[in-house]
Amino acid sequence: MASLLCQHLSFAQSGWYPQNPRLEEGDFNSVSFPDANSGTVVGDGGKIFRTTNGGINWMSQSSGTTNVLRSVSFTNANSGTTVGDRGTILRTTNGGINWMNQLSGTTNDLYCVSFTDTNIGTAVGDGGTILRTTNGGTNWINQSSGTTYPLYGVSFPDANRGTAVGADGIIVHTTNGGVSWTNQSSGTGAYLLSVFFTDANIGVAVTYGNGGFIRTTDGGTNWTSRSYAFGGSPNSIFFTDANIGTVVGTDGTISRTTDGGTSWTAQSSGTLSYLNSVFFTDANTGTVVGDYGTIFHTTNGGINWTSQTGGTINAIYGVSFTDANIGTVVGDFGTIYRTTNGGASWTRQSSGTMNHLYGVSCTDANTGTVVGDTGAIFRTTNSGATWIKQSSGTTNPLFGVSFTDANTGTVVGTGGAILRTTNGGSTWISQSSGTTYYLQGVSFTDVNNGTIVGADLGHEGNGIVLHTTNGGKNWTNQLGGTKSSLASLFGVSFIDANTGTVVGGGGTILRTTNGGTSWTIQSSGTTDHLSGISFTDINTGIVVGGYYYQYSTSVILRTIDGGTNWTKQSIGTTEPLLGVSFTNANIGTAVGYGGTILHTTDGGGVTAVEEHGSNTLPTSFCLMQNYPNPFNPSTTITFSVGTNSYTLLRVYDLLGREVATLLNEQKPAGTYTQQWNAADLPSGVYFYRLQAGTFSETKKFVLLR
Repeated sequence: MASLLCQHLSFAQSGWYPQNPRLEEGDFNSVSFPDANSGTVVGDGGKIFRTTNGGINWMSQSSGTTNVLRSVSFTNANSGTTVGDRGTILRTTNGGINWMNQLSGTTNDLYCVSFTDTNIGTAVGDGGTILRTTNGGTNWINQSSGTTYPLYGVSFPDANRGTAVGADGIIVHTTNGGVSWTNQSSGTGAYLLSVFFTDANIGVAVTYGNGGFIRTTDGGTNWTSRSYAFGGSPNSIFFTDANIGTVVGTDGTISRTTDGGTSWTAQSSGTLSYLNSVFFTDANTGTVVGDYGTIFHTTNGGINWTSQTGGTINAIYGVSFTDANIGTVVGDFGTIYRTTNGGASWTRQSSGTMNHLYGVSCTDANTGTVVGDTGAIFRTTNSGATWIKQSSGTTNPLFGVSFTDANTGTVVGTGGAILRTTNGGSTWISQSSGTTYYLQGVSFTDVNNGTIVGADLGHEGNGIVLHTTNGGKNWTNQLGGTKSSLASLFGVSFIDANTGTVVGGGGTILRTTNGGTSWTIQSSGTTDHLSGISFTDINTGIVVGGYYYQYSTSVILRTIDGGTNWTKQSIGTTEPLLGVSFTNANIGTAVGYGGTILHTTDGGGVTAVEEHGSNTLPTSFCLMQNYPNPFNPSTTITFSVGTNSYTLLRVYDLLGREVATLLNEQKPAGTYTQQWNAADLPSGVYFYRLQAGTFSETKKFVLLR
């Protein structure tokens, strides 16, 4: 099955199609704008994107390489250079319509490039590499840096004066275009990842890991250490003059100074993704790029940062549509998106939180409630223009929410938490569930009749069903006792007080027609976890789910006879699905991991047919994104080897140091999975590289504790 991720898939005509057109799933490492409109970003896998309207639209360009591109420098709208792994240097003179490979004379990874005009530029990289060109890259000349430490950043304020920084606090400086480089004392042993000079005298460099930076006002003769409350580790810094600068880094952190770094003000990016590069064309207009295709833009000096990626890769857990056109989805890191045209376009809304949001229930076009981590409850009465935080009285994660009208609703979560409101959430009253189980899903058909499902996640197989007929004053365990042999239960959907269906782990589907007095096990035909369910009448329903162990799977099942028969549908994705909402028998939306949004207007279309090639060996090489990502502490990497090849799979830290060798052996053609446990390593960004024969590809993953 895993081999299908690298091969062309053949499906029958499917009634499900994606609605989340993300700019890019890979990581962006560098950005350059020669003016307010023309910009270029580069990243993993040789990806290059270009805008000519200030980032309103981004168009993919062909780089001709799959090597990681780490830095880009444009001197005008047409002329630019990008550098990357294995000595890659690419050059364009027509705004990226064509990128031409240039001979660098090295196989060392190159981390940064700086051009002062169309002809004169310098690139730095591993092993103290410094390369210089005075003819636009027609020739690159190796210069002696006097060090073998990796150099991560370089800045030239003019053609002659330049500074390069790198590992263990190394700083080298030139005043003659690199004919000679002189070592300067940084006063720190920390890694220096980025450097920026506004003129020959004033410069700053950021120090990895400690939220600090160093500054000089005399061309580097003296460097002064400074610190500030950054909240993360800085990756990149940019100044538009001696006073106004911006630094970006891990966990979505952005800070701004207007006094040369004496004081810094934190700015809200609205993401926890690592931010890798920042570029400003003037004091107000700037762009930041980072992991997972992140692009943010500001026109007011960072007071507001607007996403330009056109979607999200965050997991989406919950979805609620009030009619065929109007719907809301929620997910990781405070993600809320809204559509008013059936998903043809989605607009990001501000939740005001970075908590994961798991459930959403909307009763009309204006009114909705969202729940999530740390007892978070948010309410809107104006179609999501504003989301107001409500007091839940708990810090337990809340997973499910069900409103029967604008005022009456129930929320469930961990520790057996049940909360009830009859005034639109102005007050939430705790109800006694009689359990400490994780309560995952809730469905009310009127103000009195409701059902909750959940599990004892510490003991797989202990599902629970709770039922009330009096608005939650009393809850009855319908499975009897405190434990059951059922799998964990995740989703529930009732059509009326009597008819309902619940789903859970291992392909579990249960059905009742008497309000839960008795439950009948139905055959799902799958062992995948089933997470979401939506019935539009007593006969017609959709179930979604998926599973990840050595590979990811996704599944959508449909019934038109009340679950007597469940039919698998073709969906064209392997991302596990987590939630689903149908407004009638035909029109519905499913959501899941990786920002997945799928839509159908014909009930999901035809059933799945066999996927061609699923039992054949791969004919090409492919390195897939690990899963899960971020991870703690273990993750799985899947890759394909097209021909019998000696295969290396290694892990590196952010500074390029090898931290693990996962595979070092001959491999025949095939698709393989390799697990990595990083229990002994700190949180941070890591890279894994596959080398098989002449094939090489690197991807980034995040260990998040």
